[in-house]
Amino acid sequence: MTAAEREVIGVLLADDDERFRGVYRKLFSRTDGFRVAGEAADGAEAARLAGALKPAVALLDVQMPGTSGLEAARRILRDTGTRVIMLTTFDLDEYVHEALTLGASGFLLKNASPPEVLQAVRTVHAGNAMLAPEVTARLVHRFAPRRPGHRHAFAGQVLSEREIQVIRFVARGYSNQRIADELFLSLETVRTYLRRMFAKLGVNDRTHLAVLAYEAGLLHEPR
Repeated sequence: MTAAEREVIGVLLADDDERFRGVYRKLFSRTDGFRVAGEAADGAEAARLAGALKPAVALLDVQMPGTSGLEAARRILRDTGTRVIMLTTFDLDEYVHEALTLGASGFLLKNASPPEVLQAVRTVHAGNAMLAPEVTARLVHRFAPRRPGHRHAFAGQVLSEREIQVIRFVARGYSNQRIADELFLSLETVRTYLRRMFAKLGVNDRTHLAVLAYEAGLLHEPR
């Protein structure tokens, strides 16, 4: 097997709309570096195929008959190493939040352009989340605990004050470079802080880090 062949990303498509699957099937089949590993019309079949085929990335419609896409995501993320991107027609924060807390790596609207879809799959396959910073910031605003001064039990023991400063900026949607500028740090130092926090808190990317932070009450400045 050549290096190019090893880099092909296998994608599982799960949507009850066969026409929609057909559009994505053509997109991935005609684009170098991708292949369609399998297709499912409901969540139960998606979970079964993910276990059998071990695709790199699964694209799951949130709303499917029978077993939902969110339940399929729960099973896939629990039982396989497949990374998950949720698909929906509606930009609903509740879906984004639930999908991320399950461990999904991305959230994609069905009207996304072909380049956006391909980039999302590449990003997730590389181990990153594909939510834009402004979406992360919107989630924080909606779901952050409204308890000023509250500190999660792990805050003082696991995260340093500097790391908490970094995580707050991440949750506001700041880029690594902007965080570096705000805290007068080098870009590589910010990246080092992020890698350490990923390891400490058991998350894989900035989006999940922000989700954990606001659920833990870390986003309120002390008074």
